[in-house]
Amino acid sequence: MPSASATFPDVVLIGGGVMSATFAALLKDLSPELSITMFETLEHCGQESSKAWNNAGTGHAGNCELNYTPQRPDGSVDISKALAVNTEFDISRQLWSHWVRNGRLADAGSFIHACPHVSLVWGKKDVAFLKARYAAMASHHCFDGMEYSEDPAVIADWAPLAMEGRDPSVPVAATRIRSGTDVDFGALTRGLFSSLEKETGFHSFYRHRVTDLVKTTDGRWRVTAVNTQTGAKRSVLTRFVFVGAGGAALPLLQKSGIPEARRYAGFPVSGLWLQCTDPAVTQRHHAKVYGKAPVGSPPMSVPHLDTRVIDGKSCLLFGPYAGFSTKFLKSGSWMDYFRSLNGGNIIPAVTAAKDNLSLMNYLVREVTQSDHKRFRSLLNFYPRASENQWTKVVAGQRVQIIKPDNGGLHGVLRFGTELVRSSDQSLAAVLGASPGASIAASVALQVVEKCFPQNVTAAGWLPRLREIFPAYGVDLKTNPELCRELRRETARTLQIDN
Repeated sequence: MPSASATFPDVVLIGGGVMSATFAALLKDLSPELSITMFETLEHCGQESSKAWNNAGTGHAGNCELNYTPQRPDGSVDISKALAVNTEFDISRQLWSHWVRNGRLADAGSFIHACPHVSLVWGKKDVAFLKARYAAMASHHCFDGMEYSEDPAVIADWAPLAMEGRDPSVPVAATRIRSGTDVDFGALTRGLFSSLEKETGFHSFYRHRVTDLVKTTDGRWRVTAVNTQTGAKRSVLTRFVFVGAGGAALPLLQKSGIPEARRYAGFPVSGLWLQCTDPAVTQRHHAKVYGKAPVGSPPMSVPHLDTRVIDGKSCLLFGPYAGFSTKFLKSGSWMDYFRSLNGGNIIPAVTAAKDNLSLMNYLVREVTQSDHKRFRSLLNFYPRASENQWTKVVAGQRVQIIKPDNGGLHGVLRFGTELVRSSDQSLAAVLGASPGASIAASVALQVVEKCFPQNVTAAGWLPRLREIFPAYGVDLKTNPELCRELRRETARTLQIDN
């Protein structure tokens, strides 16, 4: 017989990825007596977007991602988005450091590694852009240590594979921040759930697909899940539901019937990587090298040549090559997209598609291009690459947000991560994609503050929050002394570069 805490939990998690793991672990740190039940469709946690091979593993801090720093018409560069992402990643660093210190995460080296973040461009126009970007960012304390060079020899020292065989007549420029990171979010997810599953009041149900999400007359949520092996149903009642199910979050929101989600639609984007595990190559490249996205491409398709450390082994990934798939999850159904359309969101979905025809054309071209053509894109970042050293890997699915605008009569395609909450704060769901996992701690903290405000008091969780997050309530963008101090401390705890 299931325990009362499993049948009537305080909190239900839907999805076994890094978002759910982070939120649950934070809640348990704040209130160990809380009972939490988690449902995951697959046989283990962290198998979809959180899985190492399904994402770039960049500890997104706005250091090298050029799509976070758009250029204004006057030639100056707007760094506000990069600053926001940068300081949200500080929240993750604080939380991870806390968990390493208290033993929830036994070894920082199991999930995070130092890896310089490099932006690389070529051609007169893009060199001018990168120089303006550097001028705007290097003057801010959040990007202390950023280096800039137009000297091919210096850039070759930062990223040798990217410079060997490059046309010397084409101007080139790069920036580097040595304190960047590579993160195995799959390992992080497994570590967190492993610790949670040892605690009283936490129950995980794998191979359980949530099929219904209904608000009861007494204000609770009845969550029904089906065992994908036996067909047996399990139903629980809870006061709070957290949907951290990646691409499946939108259909689950639709099941909930909350008005806040009524006109949301999703735009699924698939992806491919090229992967190299040959030590003769991987040992000569230690950086995440980001370039500019092709004109008309979605922001998350910014090409990059990444050092990855997975299961203790180094490899290189290049991509992503974007494409369109009607699946909302890598393990999902080809009918996911069509089932998500309804009378409330069909108009936003259609208008968003109409406004983004160039994007649609780009995705079609990406899907239909040959493997050889994909390889030729790699040559822009690694001119002397050998095709027989690279293999194709399918990346995770991403469902971009189509958000209603103009009274719901128009849909706007949004790139990023967004939190959707019911008006009574009894349900929260995470939609979207990058920066995603990198800001999971920030998302979890937002849910705590907005959905449990009665607990965030001086007599409740507030002292504990200030212990877990030493910069709680402080804007690190405007406090250089505390920002630098925290980065020194978290770098020491996480064994990464400062």
